[in-house]
Amino acid sequence: MSPGTPHAPDTPVRSGVPEHGRLPKYYVVKTELEGLLAELGPGGLLPTELDLAARYGVARATLRQALRELLLEGRLRRRGRGTVVAGAKLEQPLSLASYTEGVSRQGMRPGRTLIGLDRFPADPATAARLGLAEGEPVWHLERVLLADEERIGLESTHVAVDRVPRLAEDFDPASSFYGYLREQGAELGAGQERIETVLATPREALLIGTPPALPMLLLHRRSLDASGAPLEQVRSLYRGDRFSFTLDLRAPGA
Repeated sequence: MSPGTPHAPDTPVRSGVPEHGRLPKYYVVKTELEGLLAELGPGGLLPTELDLAARYGVARATLRQALRELLLEGRLRRRGRGTVVAGAKLEQPLSLASYTEGVSRQGMRPGRTLIGLDRFPADPATAARLGLAEGEPVWHLERVLLADEERIGLESTHVAVDRVPRLAEDFDPASSFYGYLREQGAELGAGQERIETVLATPREALLIGTPPALPMLLLHRRSLDASGAPLEQVRSLYRGDRFSFTLDLRAPGA
């Protein structure tokens, strides 16, 4: 493909071919594997590494590099001792909609597993984010996020105890926290969100069930209520191989 040749908008320009025209051997194998993935379809079991290396005439180290990239991209998944073709990534809208709403919209069953619900005096940084005085009581809610029972993320929420004083008694940890806030009369009004890529800590990787080397998408959110007062501070860690985010953009003044 020449530099001026049209290409599909969701594929790399020149299909990944550098200007000097020389492709690494692992990348050639990767493109051939992508054709095999399309044939097998989601859930299809890949042949063994030994069989694939023989099929493509490469060393197993070269094959493993190609497989590693496909795993990191979320195209493949480990299942037991084998490797299967992964389905499409989950798409979560960047909005003040809850995780429950985003996953349910894609026909999957959302869920959460409680890791901890603790109450502690706000340190200076937490107090500043939540508009509190230092030392005021704050809840910290930590949960593993699930989609059809698969662990796909870890969510850590801080909220003032005065906002939801009976959180420990009334709240079902498997349910939507935003739904609970609405039941308590708190209306979401706006929020700021920052996204970055990170590697999980050993603890986070263990809780989510992923290798520490798997890239993660980290979201920091500070939500405000309808009056503009700080409501919550959330740190959400999502698997980079299973999640993507969408955002509707508008021109200024539109």
